[in-house]
Amino acid sequence: MNPDFAKNIPHLAQSIHSNVMAALHEDIGPGDITALLIPADQQAEARIITREDCIFCGKDWAKEVFAAIDVDINIEWHLDDGDFAPANSTLFNVKGRARSLLTGERAALNFVQTLSGTATTSRHYADLVKHTQVKLLDTRKTLPGLRDAQKYAVASGGCHNHRIGLYDAFLIKENHIAACGNIAAAVANARIIAPNKPVEVEVESFHELEQALTANADIIMLDNFTLEDMRKAVAINKGQAKLEASGNVTEQTLSLIAETGVDFISIGALTKHCRAVDLSMRIITTN
Repeated sequence: MNPDFAKNIPHLAQSIHSNVMAALHEDIGPGDITALLIPADQQAEARIITREDCIFCGKDWAKEVFAAIDVDINIEWHLDDGDFAPANSTLFNVKGRARSLLTGERAALNFVQTLSGTATTSRHYADLVKHTQVKLLDTRKTLPGLRDAQKYAVASGGCHNHRIGLYDAFLIKENHIAACGNIAAAVANARIIAPNKPVEVEVESFHELEQALTANADIIMLDNFTLEDMRKAVAINKGQAKLEASGNVTEQTLSLIAETGVDFISIGALTKHCRAVDLSMRIITTN
């Protein structure tokens, strides 16, 4: 498990447990009737293979799945989260009662294929800007119920976490500003409500940028600024606040945005557009 991420989310272990219990409940229900075709005492060993290059992620979720089904299952890991796995390589082996292995197969693979997909996407984007100092951030556009899991996968892939939810940082957007009256009032109220939480303000113009700087926002999000305007914003900012670029970020524009000098780029695609990695489990021995 990524220790830095675990520090950011003290309840990560509980989140993993909850994810797994929900997955097993929906998959097994009152019982795996197909597994009953196999003798109860039959033992087996299986290997989990990736059919494509990927960044492996989801070790603790898979471990929790098999432990919840059968404490006697043994797992031999060939990789850690964040490691590169070439196509057709073995990620891990599982050994134990054949019924238990097959009952846990789909839930375990669902977690690993989804989180490895997120980590692989994150590594791809991180590699595109490795020649710069920018940090790529995820967003709250995550799969329902898998917020912590996907943000863990983003960190395993080499990108960084934005706020985890609505509770650990302020992100003051257009509607918040309108409801509060202006940027200065919104930031001032935020400092009173939770003085130790970072305050970020989304701006859509240079006028709002100046207001956010005057209000001493910690981070300023440049929403849909052009490349030229981003460079101008960096010059105006002069290092006073951290600058985050957001909106219409693509693989084609990412490097250009990073080169403007902004500190962060937030990318919803890290989590909401991820494609699951193609995995399979194959029984290799039985007795």
